[in-house]
Amino acid sequence: MSISPLDGKHAVVTGGGTGIGAAVAERLAALGARVTLMARNRDRLTEKAQAIGNAQAVAVDITDADAVTAAFAEAEKSFGPVDILVNNAGAAVAVPFHKLSLDDWNKTITVNLNGTFHCIRAVYDGMRTRGSGRIINVASTAGLTGYAYVSAYTAAKHGVIGLTRSLALELATKGVTVNAVCPGYTETEIVRSAIDNIVAKTGRSEAEARAELTARNPQGKMVQPQEVASAVAWLALPEQAAITGQAIAVAGGEVM
Repeated sequence: MSISPLDGKHAVVTGGGTGIGAAVAERLAALGARVTLMARNRDRLTEKAQAIGNAQAVAVDITDADAVTAAFAEAEKSFGPVDILVNNAGAAVAVPFHKLSLDDWNKTITVNLNGTFHCIRAVYDGMRTRGSGRIINVASTAGLTGYAYVSAYTAAKHGVIGLTRSLALELATKGVTVNAVCPGYTETEIVRSAIDNIVAKTGRSEAEARAELTARNPQGKMVQPQEVASAVAWLALPEQAAITGQAIAVAGGEVM
């Protein structure tokens, strides 16, 4: 009987109920991992976990540090120590900077950057002590370049990539790799919301709004969640021990 490459590994995927997170969870489970899905919506998580199999749902607000600590403790009761952490949960608001409120700025930074910090902190000591682990942060091409009208999101994702690179250096001799995957515009709820916003604010059709976003991609299309999931899963494999501190664009050549 063949052994799947992630047999015996426990993977946690935040934002695991839909979009990229759901695709990542499916891919890791297919490779043999036991997968914990985390997000705020328990019902959606439970439905996805049941569909995947060998998965469990743990509801948590990743902006709450104490709740994150409790959620990871709950996850480890059933599936053991976390071997793979995929920080995928995120949120974005699209407005010109002069209309960006302090509240929206803080919410965006708190979800995308602070939430990533909380989750890494929950697994950091365990991975260091065991001498193995994979931390994979789903950032964005916005973390590699600048985008107009999403300054808070862009700032947060730049922060995620900076955190990725710093931790990769700190953990380089500890058997733990830290990488970021940076999707371009991907078929997710966040992008569908951006398209709706363009339509509402400009009067363009949905097709015109979609064309504006896909024009950034030299392949002329939206990235698919499964394409991002494949990159994440590749980084999670045991044989990728020498790949750390990287920010890998999955964007059809948009960023080189």
